Amino acid sequence: MLRKITQRIKLFSSPRKEFYLVLKDLLGFYPSNLKLYDLAFIHKSASVQDSQGNMVNNERLEFLGDAILGAVIADFLYNRFPQQDEGFLTKTRSKLVNRSFLTRLTLDMGLDVFIDSNTTKNVDKSHIYGDALEALIGAIYLDQDYQKAKYFVTKKILSKYVNLNEIENKDSNFKSQLIEWSQKNKKEIRFETIEEPSKDKNYKPRFISVIWIENKEMGRGNGTSKKEAQQNASHEALRKIESNQDLLT
Repeated sequence: MLRKITQRIKLFSSPRKEFYLVLKDLLGFYPSNLKLYDLAFIHKSASVQDSQGNMVNNERLEFLGDAILGAVIADFLYNRFPQQDEGFLTKTRSKLVNRSFLTRLTLDMGLDVFIDSNTTKNVDKSHIYGDALEALIGAIYLDQDYQKAKYFVTKKILSKYVNLNEIENKDSNFKSQLIEWSQKNKKEIRFETIEEPSKDKNYKPRFISVIWIENKEMGRGNGTSKKEAQQNASHEALRKIESNQDLLT
């Protein structure tokens, strides 16, 4: 009880009170380690110096949050769709952790106004907002625990901001999207897919696919089939194109 009172005093006396109160309403609990949440919204372009003199930003929290988000989404889909196969679950998870989709969620949740960034990139072409959302999930995990992070993702994000029926019907054929983009923009595209040599005959085959656009490597992916490897490589290429159109100019 004393700890909660101390946390609330610290929160209400902070110059960033508005930010913390928005978080409290969004998360459903009072943040404890406020510095973690501050850090979650600092893009690398606005890195700050910590007490040890190190330049810090939200990249480490983003790395952690990305892993937690993937695990929570996988668990959620596994239980939500007990009759669906691994292919369906993988495709649906990819849609839910797609960078542009996370960016839209961040905007819908109103968190974009709190992100500290000095980048000049066009908002729609950057990963800044999606990165911040993943960093926030990482902060929740460190500040509270995995269950709180899971609750935030499933109850505060998926239940409120995600239409699963719409997600199911959304086109996730990344290879087709990429080919369509290349034709529209008159860019030469080439797929190179090979089977990895296996050390054990009982292992499933693994394939690696590399995508070249205008003789630049733009995507690399692997999978247990050529199709899966090409889809994963195409997904990566589309993300690169989305984040930086200048790559191919």
